[in-house]
Amino acid sequence: MAQKHTQPDNSIKAVCFTGHREIEISSAYLIPSALKNVLKELILRGAQRFLAGGAIGFDTIAALCVLELKAQYPHIKLELILPCRNQTQKWNDLNKDVYSAILERADKVTYLHDSYTASCMHDRNRRLVDEADVVIAYLAHSGGGTAYTAAYALKQKRELINVYDLIQ
Repeated sequence: MAQKHTQPDNSIKAVCFTGHREIEISSAYLIPSALKNVLKELILRGAQRFLAGGAIGFDTIAALCVLELKAQYPHIKLELILPCRNQTQKWNDLNKDVYSAILERADKVTYLHDSYTASCMHDRNRRLVDEADVVIAYLAHSGGGTAYTAAYALKQKRELINVYDLIQ
């Protein structure tokens, strides 16, 4: 984990999130506290933009944590970079309701495609990393889009913080 700074170092402007959609319930209870501690540290280092991809699971937890921290840090912004407008088409009603509440409170929403395409999730993941200085992941195993996105972040020389490691 990065060292704590008392003054913004101005090298961090934007932070993005990537993580698994399915999270063990025992971990899901621990993530918000650990994540908020990381977010507060990054805000002290100058982070103002927080970019989420709008997926079920870690993306949702991260977006809700940013929205909660806005009460304490009103200058921070939640920006959603979404793969397509119909991302929630196969979701259950509860997940759709939470997604809608996050959309309503986000400071900015960008849709990369009008409808689902074979590459829209990949496009979203790359865009999140490309716009961020720091990537916060919840990476518990080495497969899937989260692992690809974390590897891409390291290739792009982004600072990578894995919340999974913090709660083990």
